[in-house]
Amino acid sequence: MDEKKTAWERLQLVHTKGRPTIKDYIPLVFTDFYEMHGDRHFGDDNAVIGGIARLDGRPVTVIGQVKGRDLNENKACNFAMPLPEGYRKALRLAKQAEKFHRPVICFIDTPGAYAGMAAEERGQGEAIARNIAEFMTLRTPIISIVLGEGGSGGALALGVCDELAMLENAQYSVVSPRGFASILWKDASREEEACNIMRITAEDMVDLGVAETIIKEPLGGAHNDLDKISENIKEYLSLKIREKCEKDIDELLKERYTKFRKIGEFKEHADDLSCGSGKNKETGGNM
Repeated sequence: MDEKKTAWERLQLVHTKGRPTIKDYIPLVFTDFYEMHGDRHFGDDNAVIGGIARLDGRPVTVIGQVKGRDLNENKACNFAMPLPEGYRKALRLAKQAEKFHRPVICFIDTPGAYAGMAAEERGQGEAIARNIAEFMTLRTPIISIVLGEGGSGGALALGVCDELAMLENAQYSVVSPRGFASILWKDASREEEACNIMRITAEDMVDLGVAETIIKEPLGGAHNDLDKISENIKEYLSLKIREKCEKDIDELLKERYTKFRKIGEFKEHADDLSCGSGKNKETGGNM
């Protein structure tokens, strides 16, 4: 991996013009990709791409959030901010994968779900919540990879999985550093300071038990060698899909449930004033 970078420096790499997107990775990691459209309720969403493909000859379902490589592409995919129909399309494809016993591979790369009036009218919150609930009990292996930004519930809707991997410079957070600074300090100019204290890097996520694996990027970032980073992603997926497919599905579901129940465990130290002892008392719980 590169020499130790701050979270802010990694965020700049994520926002580098030319950083690969899901549309760059699909033809290099998979073969025979066939895109599928629509949620069968309202319409299609260009911020989410999905379909069936082959990984080392094995049929898989691929779902990913789409970032543009220029202004026109970003406008077409709503700057990678999915609408409810995008999440419902993802769920439709995931349920189809369950029916035909295909593993699901999700690629996360979004600043967050779109929060416009039309999205709220069509049930944005419900769509995200339903994905989280349904993916938790989906009876087929699920692997998710954070490619760049993993923002809030918009990312979590594709982040319920058996194993979460992150590219070396990717970030995963409940809110953007700018949003954090604006809410906590009422000062968006402190974005860099917020970024460096939020614990949102791949290393932080592994340390906190949110992610299991960090996928190494080429020196200087993924944009410097698309073939190499694609090779690293494919190598990781080939290993993990084979490993998860060999497991009994009930055991896999139990491990998936346990993985998420453990996230957010904490220990609290407080003075036990009620007993007048003045000693610290340790308690535990889940967020």
